[in-house]
Amino acid sequence: MSQKTEKAVNNYKNGYTCAQAVACAFCEEAGIDEKTMFRLTEAQGVGLGGMEGHCGALSGAAAVLGAVNSTADLEKTDSKGKTIGLSRELTKRFKEKNGAVICKELKGIETGKMLRSCPGCVEDAAEILEDILKEA
Repeated sequence: MSQKTEKAVNNYKNGYTCAQAVACAFCEEAGIDEKTMFRLTEAQGVGLGGMEGHCGALSGAAAVLGAVNSTADLEKTDSKGKTIGLSRELTKRFKEKNGAVICKELKGIETGKMLRSCPGCVEDAAEILEDILKEA
């Protein structure tokens, strides 16, 4: 397990949401201080809306991709295509590994069959994010 992934998992164990855990492990790459990242990603945890939505660990990772890749040019928003493509790749790899990207499906709320635990989702999202950042 890499240092970034280990930090993400430890963040989760220390009470961060899944989104905060991943995003805050990559503050240096994102150029955002941890307190700000923590605040920005707080609402993204627990599957956006109480397990109904996209896995929070993936949402946190996507936030990092945006921070890293965006040109932040308000007049010429030409970086969004690449950023969305990176997010698509993140989601694709996570789904291939875990069989789902929706929190309640990962937790087996309706099926009774858990596909991946929250700490496992944090670990996977951090590892995949780290790989994508290295490739990009």
